[in-house]
Amino acid sequence: MIPEFVHGTARAIRHVFTPYPARDIPEGRMVELPGRGRAFVTDSGPRDAPVVFLLHSVLTTGLLCWYPTIPAVNDRYRVITLDARWHGRGIESETFDLRDCADDVVALADVLGIDRFTVAGFSMGGGIAQLVWRRHPERVAGLVLCSTGPFFSTHDPRHRASSERMGRILRPVYRVLPRVSDKSLDKAAHTTIWALRQFFSTPLAHLGDFGNGLGEFDSRDWLHEVDVPTAVVVSVRDRVVEPERQQLLVDGIPGARRFEVDGGHACCVLGARFFIPPFVDAVDAVTTASAVAPASVQVH
Repeated sequence: MIPEFVHGTARAIRHVFTPYPARDIPEGRMVELPGRGRAFVTDSGPRDAPVVFLLHSVLTTGLLCWYPTIPAVNDRYRVITLDARWHGRGIESETFDLRDCADDVVALADVLGIDRFTVAGFSMGGGIAQLVWRRHPERVAGLVLCSTGPFFSTHDPRHRASSERMGRILRPVYRVLPRVSDKSLDKAAHTTIWALRQFFSTPLAHLGDFGNGLGEFDSRDWLHEVDVPTAVVVSVRDRVVEPERQQLLVDGIPGARRFEVDGGHACCVLGARFFIPPFVDAVDAVTTASAVAPASVQVH
């Protein structure tokens, strides 16, 4: 199997040439996370509504992954996106570790004055979402895990080595490419131009580091401990994170509910019209369940 991040490159390129129309994209800003760094954040929807953090896939940004979905949920949810470390305008750090990405989410919640929240993650973002619960269980009201699993293909050392080789090949290419400016990322443009800018804001030279970061993640030993309402949105035509691996989350998390989307691993954008309805249903289900279940009570 080819590692997810390699498929991610192909998916991201397809996104920018056959994009879902960009409409009602929320404005964002750089936010200082004390002791951690600065990251690009969007914060839209009613301030008194339940909070949902949307965590993106590898090689995308918070907006590039989630822009089709945001307008469908921010009428009744407060929706927050965050560029993960080394992605887009995310925190620049010495290493890439999904545990740091998870801690960044909680640090942002602290800055925004948010106590408890639902975490929704797509692919890599689903791994980060699981780690947010694992490391900060008192802050998480519910989980929505999309097109993801309890481990990634780079868990295999051979796939991790492949990611390292690809990163070495791309480093000289990246050095000669013009960098995408913050100003251009915020500038209005045709969807394809906007998506291209978002995509190239993440250094492809870091592919090896992304592969290593993903390869370190494995939640199979502690999935059974997850004690918050959880929905798993399974992309049934997925050839990157195969449906059987996604089903491990449904089987491993007590009380987890399965929602299906008739699409592949790029369904959040390329198949957005199929992805959005089950995703909204999943968020609604988790939010309703978390409103009636005390945080200390395990959901079965």
